[in-house]
Amino acid sequence: MLLAVLVFLLGAGGVLGAYAAVTRLPGILAQRRLDRRLKDLALDGKDGKDNAEAETEIVKRSAESPLDRLVEGTRAGASLSRLVEQSGVRTTPGAVMVQSLGAALALALVAGALTRQWFFMPVGAALGLAAPIWLLMFRRGRRMAAFEEHFPEALDLLSRALKAGHAFQTAMGMVADEMKAPVGPEFKKTFDQQNFGLPLRDSLTQLSERVPLLDVRFFVTAVLIQRETGGNLAEILENLAHVVRERFKILRQVRVHTAHARFTAFVLLALPAGLAVALYFLSPEHMDLLFNERMGQTMLMGAIVMQVIGFVWIKKIIKIEV
Repeated sequence: MLLAVLVFLLGAGGVLGAYAAVTRLPGILAQRRLDRRLKDLALDGKDGKDNAEAETEIVKRSAESPLDRLVEGTRAGASLSRLVEQSGVRTTPGAVMVQSLGAALALALVAGALTRQWFFMPVGAALGLAAPIWLLMFRRGRRMAAFEEHFPEALDLLSRALKAGHAFQTAMGMVADEMKAPVGPEFKKTFDQQNFGLPLRDSLTQLSERVPLLDVRFFVTAVLIQRETGGNLAEILENLAHVVRERFKILRQVRVHTAHARFTAFVLLALPAGLAVALYFLSPEHMDLLFNERMGQTMLMGAIVMQVIGFVWIKKIIKIEV
């Protein structure tokens, strides 16, 4: 019986594989030829190193996995796709969803095996489900902070190029070549979009969407208004760079004044957890009551919820917009 089942599975798999190869292989080969042709046209005249680094991000490839298309078709998937793009991580929304589900399952099993309490499994699953999203948000925050810090240098370079007589599009190409990541690659995308025929207004609007910073919106608005009404764009960019640097100076002063509150928030968050670990080794019979008794479990969950609320509250209080 086992041999018959194995022969049936192998035969069915062979038939399905042959059917998939006959029906889908020609389309896959045609798509590869199309992608190669688009890459050759987009990167004509560049050396091999540039071809490896400058894969065309202007033309969106249609050879995406069905999972990616399914995820990006929803509102949450569109937000996740924008988060992945802003974080600068080379991944796809479908891969993030698979990682989230895998981490949720793994942490749920680990929490259940370590604590031997069923109510910790949903907590572990929730943490695992949110962990990849938190990582992307952390990477996006660091990338946006780095962009904002080096953005005044890009504005100064644009201003000097305009004063030297270069066109605005040429000046953006100079910024793309001279500035390091993440400023250079973002201006590179905008410069390439213009080379592919996208209007300047649309390319700058997409820049402000990819980099959702107030300074970038000021820059885009100033450039678009200047192109409609005229004026000295070099002087405008110089003033904007000065304003951004002054805002950073005030922001650093604010961080100095709120350092005590931020340190207090981390201490208050870590103190109960550290005390619980110490008591578990010093007096395990007392800590067992929290995990085995119904009242202890309720108190433990309430303490975790109140700790999180208190930490978020303190973070909101000390967060001062500049």
